[in-house]
Amino acid sequence: YDVDCRLEGPDGAILYKETKKQYDSFTFTASRNGTYKFCFSNEFSTFTHKTVYFDFQVGEDPPLFPSENRATALTQMESACVSIHEALKSVIDYQTHFRLREAQGRSRAEDLNTRVAYWSIGEAIILLVVSIGQVFLLKSFFSDKRTTTTRVGS
Repeated sequence: YDVDCRLEGPDGAILYKETKKQYDSFTFTASRNGTYKFCFSNEFSTFTHKTVYFDFQVGEDPPLFPSENRATALTQMESACVSIHEALKSVIDYQTHFRLREAQGRSRAEDLNTRVAYWSIGEAIILLVVSIGQVFLLKSFFSDKRTTTTRVGS
């Protein structure tokens, strides 16, 4: 979760800087043309990999109807289209959010599955070693170890 984020403007000025964040939202309006830099850093925990998702929503959507800014009222069909369009934009945002949550859950489940698999392999190896040890131990209880002494004639 310890991801650092920085946004630099075309002149090199830092517009946004946060450290050790898991989730954040930032809104700004670009004041000048040029190349803006987004820098993400995993410096704090370099041994763990992170997946970063970011989304740009640039500007306002163009109006559905060129005459939407007119002084007269929209027809019922036009206003229904506008409200459906707004609802679909909301659905897209929700769908993106739920896809991200699903991806996080899938990642956690796959990580847990890997850990369980390694743990199971370790338990199987320990079980095999203990079983072999018990076989040899029981075998040593029932083996005849007669020591014979021979007398050398005098």
